[in-house]
Amino acid sequence: MLLVQLSDSHLFAEADGRLLGMATRDSLRRVVDQVLEEQSCIDLVLATGDLSQDGSAASYRGFAEEASRIPAPSRWFPGNHDDVPAMREVCAGTSMLEPIVDFPHWRLVLLDSTIEGAVPGFFPSEQLALLEEAIEGAGERHVLVSFHHHPVSIGCAWMEPIGVRNAEALFAVLDRYPQVRALLWGHVHQEFDQSRNGVRLLASPSTCVQFAPGSEDFSVGSEAPGYRWLRLTRDGRVETGVSRVIGIAFEVDYSVKGY
Repeated sequence: MLLVQLSDSHLFAEADGRLLGMATRDSLRRVVDQVLEEQSCIDLVLATGDLSQDGSAASYRGFAEEASRIPAPSRWFPGNHDDVPAMREVCAGTSMLEPIVDFPHWRLVLLDSTIEGAVPGFFPSEQLALLEEAIEGAGERHVLVSFHHHPVSIGCAWMEPIGVRNAEALFAVLDRYPQVRALLWGHVHQEFDQSRNGVRLLASPSTCVQFAPGSEDFSVGSEAPGYRWLRLTRDGRVETGVSRVIGIAFEVDYSVKGY
């Protein structure tokens, strides 16, 4: 199956809203254009949090409008900037917020790592129980688990305090199940690809502003907006890559605080 990840779009109610100087709706549109040029037969679009910057229903409708240009079903879950009631309002009557997605050889488990009103992440007991039940019920399927916050260090000192606060509880569950093949998250606005105990650990670019890899303090990177594609094979392998748009120029506005 082919999965396309769109992450950290940070849209506003206003179509011309900007984050750190970048027009986020325009950059998302250009990323989706690139997806349409490069990918075919997409099985799922996965939106991994911070779809909105202001939590408005209008921003989620804008995201849905852009993402729906890709001829594939979508699944969303929240990031620390998202407003869950507004997301639910826009997704009402659809399956876009369902936490489990099954394909013939894979099960995707989508978790909510957010803490209401806070930037860091945390998995409460009900999310960990959902995870364990979903893995146990996967049968012969391989498992990919996705959520918003990073559960391991990504090498940016300023982001260390705003990842998953109880990552050890997450890994205590995952380490018991060899069918778990990959973890996929957003939040960090940069590419990351490592492994832990044979499990692929993946983070991806934002569809808008990027954060500088390896930075001690908050810093905007020079990389362009992009997306990640993942091809999940029947034997459990994950083939993946990142694609970025070209030709986007903007002046960073560091007057914006608390991205």
